[in-house]
Amino acid sequence: MGLPVVEKAVVINSPHGLHMRPAELLAQLAQSFESEIKVIRESLCVDAKSIIQVMTLGARQGTELTLRAHGSDAAEALEAIAHLVASDFETDETMSQESSR
Repeated sequence: MGLPVVEKAVVINSPHGLHMRPAELLAQLAQSFESEIKVIRESLCVDAKSIIQVMTLGARQGTELTLRAHGSDAAEALEAIAHLVASDFETDETMSQESSR
């Protein structure tokens, strides 16, 4: 029996959009999962594990993206990525950098 494909919609809320640093965080997080993970904007579908490909989406504030994953940890992967997007790409590392300024 094949593994299901899981999808989840997210909206980029960061005023700066999905620029280099958020794209890097998203790709690094995606790389920590075994599943194949795609990010889709309209007709453009890219590999979530590639910073360059994620940046080609040109996702600005308010852009809706679809996350699609296929694999043994697909649901877990999408939940983690959706949480990162919902937090405006705040991680423990970025929060500690902000508080030290």
